[in-house]
Amino acid sequence: MEEKMESIRKTLKKYSQEHLLNGYSHLSEAKQKELLNQIENTDFELINNLYNKSKKEVDVRETNITPIEYLDKDKLNGYYRSFQETGERAIRNRELAAVTMAGGQGTRLGHKGPKGTFDIGLDSHKSLFELLSDNLKEQGKKYGVVIPWFIMTSKENNEATIEFFAKNKYFGYEKNKNIFFFEQGELPMIDTEGKILIGEDGLIKEAADGHGGIYEALVKNGMTKKMRELGVQWLFIGGVDNCLVKMVDPILMGIAIQKHVSAAGKSVVKANPQEKVGVFCRKNGRPSVVEYTEISEEMAQATDERGELIYGESHILCNLFNIDAVERMGSKPLPYHTAFKKATYIDKNGNTVVPDGPNAYKFEAFLFDAFGELDDMAILRVKREEEFAPVKNASGVDSPETARELYKKFYKV
Repeated sequence: MEEKMESIRKTLKKYSQEHLLNGYSHLSEAKQKELLNQIENTDFELINNLYNKSKKEVDVRETNITPIEYLDKDKLNGYYRSFQETGERAIRNRELAAVTMAGGQGTRLGHKGPKGTFDIGLDSHKSLFELLSDNLKEQGKKYGVVIPWFIMTSKENNEATIEFFAKNKYFGYEKNKNIFFFEQGELPMIDTEGKILIGEDGLIKEAADGHGGIYEALVKNGMTKKMRELGVQWLFIGGVDNCLVKMVDPILMGIAIQKHVSAAGKSVVKANPQEKVGVFCRKNGRPSVVEYTEISEEMAQATDERGELIYGESHILCNLFNIDAVERMGSKPLPYHTAFKKATYIDKNGNTVVPDGPNAYKFEAFLFDAFGELDDMAILRVKREEEFAPVKNASGVDSPETARELYKKFYKV
């Protein structure tokens, strides 16, 4: 043990993170073990590089951004039936699995607990999880199959999520047979001086590594292996907070299969040129998503000969991937982006610090940063009112109120 401790102290000194052991003697034996395990598994070189990167401005001048082709679901005409038949055949052959990213908490909604357990206010009082499971089961019944469901949680909400599902008898699914839970990765949070934060529990304060961690989490947790055992060839990956998400879409599958691409994504038209959303595009010729901060006002306003926005296909986190592509993308970490957040922590003197504003950096990967690794990608434009009703804010745009109205209007309930 002394040898191990000496090695840890040497590592911490090398990266000027000695403060991580300041409160070590006050922790329980179990917590001490957990803290040492955290330290041993922390990539301090990565954290150091991310901190240095956080002080630099992002330079996108070297990136050549061009529009990407798309298909409009309402204008497929004679191709519609062909795509549908191809997709339906694959679904009946049990080639599809649904993956839901559900690592977040409902804090911004004033909800204590995992976001997926949130009740958006329907008369049925169904949670987001139940609304998604209803749709999955209905589609499975339509095609005579049970569509396996993989749910990505976080360290923060994993236990509560599984408890919620157990309490609700997994909404008719069978745990470890056709419904599976796995945790996304985490990275330490750091202060503005590059020091890793200690949380109120005396352990390293970590934050989930963003939705871009989905590929690595699927591979590391053995989920893609499980999918292969089930005969799955395609994964639909979507967020838990979109109550109108269509995880089973034969048109999207048919397009991907017929066009021989390893991924397909859904888009909705930007509400206006200034809408703060990422849009599908090509970066240096490869499929990608460009953030609203990365394009000029001129590009945001540009229209084609039909008067439509050239960069108007909003990325709505509804993507279909071939399992080979997921395993390839999950074999190495994506680049991390920096977010400046508010974080309560324990200082070097053992005092709890509750900041008034953002005081710490967290690092997260974006799912679409992996698109450039793909051979190509098909984009399908769908109607916002039919497939996109996110619950992100407590009120106003993308709130329970707007999602509830869209849901009720679409399902006529």
